[in-house]
Amino acid sequence: MNKIVVIGGSKGIGNAIINALVSENKIINISRTAPLQPHSNLTHHTCDILTDELPAITDIDTLIYCPGSINLKPISRLKLEEFRNDFEINVIGAVKAIQHYLPELKKGNNPSILLFSTVAAKLGMPFHASVAAAKSAVEGLTKSLGAELAPTIRVNAIAPTVTNTDLASKLLRNDRLIESIKERHPLKKFLEPKEVADLATFLVSDKAKSISGQIFELDCGIVSFKI
Repeated sequence: MNKIVVIGGSKGIGNAIINALVSENKIINISRTAPLQPHSNLTHHTCDILTDELPAITDIDTLIYCPGSINLKPISRLKLEEFRNDFEINVIGAVKAIQHYLPELKKGNNPSILLFSTVAAKLGMPFHASVAAAKSAVEGLTKSLGAELAPTIRVNAIAPTVTNTDLASKLLRNDRLIESIKERHPLKKFLEPKEVADLATFLVSDKAKSISGQIFELDCGIVSFKI
């Protein structure tokens, strides 16, 4: 039974990842609020990744960093502080967690780190300047750390398209917007959190022990195809 630290597992994709892994792994969730579902394999630490000291945890096999942001505005309306906040949530928080738990990860069983980007880092979209800039830094971090920490620790990232979570609720707030988003994707759909969790489960497993430094576009075809 592996020990997996999930940062930001109380909601959305992070919570779906916990649900997918908790029956066969020991999960330590770190977030501002506790996951709703109790489980004998799940331990929670209440913590704000940006302001609080992270708890001491030993014998870690996997670190999954899930916090993110969707701050969609024209560049003329984006304040510099918003750029800083998005960078703090997406990049600095990840670096803080990795630095804190790296000594224990190095001793883990097939240790790995999983981060999250977005399709907007590859596909230019209006109003995505802040989140695309922050997530592009996550992709650079993934590749750089994958090289630096090889062969001991694998580092990968998932770049999902729109996913049906609370974070994306404004994008999916009515039937018209839902249909519009579906039509923009060649597969005529967007993602459910479980689909992202399924890929995450694979990437942190022994089945992916030859994969590192990769960004996986879970995109319903929007980055790869023009139909």
